[in-house]
Amino acid sequence: MDRKTEYVRKTRETDISLSINIDGSGKSDIETGIGFFNHMLEGFARHGFFDLDVRVEGDLAVDCHHTIEDTGIVLGNAIKKALKGKKGIKRYGSCILPMDETLVLCAVDLSGRPYLSFDGAFTVEKVGYMDTEMVKEFFYAVSYTAGMNLHIKVLSAGNNHHMIEAMFKAFARALDEATGYDGRITDVLSTKGSL
Repeated sequence: MDRKTEYVRKTRETDISLSINIDGSGKSDIETGIGFFNHMLEGFARHGFFDLDVRVEGDLAVDCHHTIEDTGIVLGNAIKKALKGKKGIKRYGSCILPMDETLVLCAVDLSGRPYLSFDGAFTVEKVGYMDTEMVKEFFYAVSYTAGMNLHIKVLSAGNNHHMIEAMFKAFARALDEATGYDGRITDVLSTKGSL
């Protein structure tokens, strides 16, 4: 099954084009205008084995909010579109990921029901040119447009860069597991018959 898709979204605040291959090798070509955000999306692609190309032109003269939130909206929509009917996938994925002194838990359910539980506090306002409060906004946007239940919890806090990077990598690993196939699942993993 081909699980590649493209998604484009243009507003007065952002112009975004994104392509993703769920069954990729971790290659990425990212340009959002925010160096640290590029780095996080590159890590997401590499550690989830997703091929991801992203081009964003945002109103960075205002701030980074629209660029990051809208990228989350586009990524969530692209994931939902690429997975189509979700036949044969594991649906659930989880990861507890260490990064130096930090430890982050991420759990995903591709249920079709959006929900974000985010438990992590930052001690600085920015990492590079990315506002730390935008980390939650990004994951909220992804979870709600993709229709996924997403839990992210910092188990051991520390350096803010490490915590954010661990979140993106843990999300990648959990999503890779949830989108993986299981030969025992012949339809969708739900008693309802649909996800």
